[in-house]
Amino acid sequence: MGAFRRDRFTWLAYLLLGYFAYLQASLGPLMPFLRSELHLGYAEGGLHLSAFAGGMIAAGLSAAPLAQRMGRRTLLWGGAISMTLGALLLMSGLHVAVTLSAALGMGYLGTLLLVMIQAALSDHHGALRATALTEANMLAMLCAGLSPLMVGLWARTAVGWRGALLTAVLALGWIALFNRSVPIPSQTSSFERRAAAKRLPASFWAVWLALIMSVAMEWCMVAWSADFLTGVVGLPATDAAMLVSVFFIGALLGRFANSRWTLHASPRTLLLAMLVVVAIGFPVFWLARTPPVAVMGLGVVGFGVGALFPLGLSMALTIAADHADAASGWVSTAAGLAILIAPFTLGALADRYELNAAFSVLLLFNATALIITAAVRPRRLG
Repeated sequence: MGAFRRDRFTWLAYLLLGYFAYLQASLGPLMPFLRSELHLGYAEGGLHLSAFAGGMIAAGLSAAPLAQRMGRRTLLWGGAISMTLGALLLMSGLHVAVTLSAALGMGYLGTLLLVMIQAALSDHHGALRATALTEANMLAMLCAGLSPLMVGLWARTAVGWRGALLTAVLALGWIALFNRSVPIPSQTSSFERRAAAKRLPASFWAVWLALIMSVAMEWCMVAWSADFLTGVVGLPATDAAMLVSVFFIGALLGRFANSRWTLHASPRTLLLAMLVVVAIGFPVFWLARTPPVAVMGLGVVGFGVGALFPLGLSMALTIAADHADAASGWVSTAAGLAILIAPFTLGALADRYELNAAFSVLLLFNATALIITAAVRPRRLG
């Protein structure tokens, strides 16, 4: 295994993934402003994230065939530019039908970009794909964490919350200006084109299910940890909202640490270790009734959960290394399914059994992912 090298394409992929993550994460923070302007209820506001997740699912299923017909370069830059157009449509929408359509379009077209980034990075770095994918997702987490800050800062100006989306538009323009001629790695073998009918192995689908559990845990924590700190631990709402940043800091540190550890250990070994970290940290958070202990547990959970998706993605793409577009598409579908279903499910359970009891579902998610990962013996397809 040679030294890991970040060339121009690697940096381009990192920046474009950060751009995607920023726009994806912006939907939550800007929703109070959009609901106020359009006089929407909570359910109508929540449908925007559901629409984005629905677009992710559709894109994951269609990305590989589209890449075969149109090529990765077209889908990568087309998805990036089209996601910007979706953001502009969201900004200008005067009716909920328009803004929901914009969110759906951003989810679909942005995920085509996401699938191409993941597949191309995997092919480009080969045996070192785990390092590239973990580093890329570390930057994505950083950009996602910047999104609520930018929404809040712009909301205090005459431009308003729309300035946060304009920031992303300008960032893409800057990225494209200096990187439009960078070559995009193509499929590494003929398998992508001539063996689409060849089934991905059972080990891939096992990892795919573990990825659904992993993303479900991440988004349940993102969606409901502030409410938990308020309703169960007893913190004021403003303090709880601010302390959720501890989860994101932990996730960022987890992705950074694992990007270094992937140079010395396999993604499967690290994934098992991070699931054990979550198994230790989550009960600390869940059972805590004092703010310092709860916040400490929140940070530990963030450290473990934050690394699960890039490590699981690396496992999936290693198993299906000659089918990177299809495998990356299915992984994005898994993420979309988890985002669409898991936070809603936890909320529904909280309505019926109270939030503290509902959070126990994360124990099930983690145990399922841990058992599956321990049982999988990855074999490369091809």
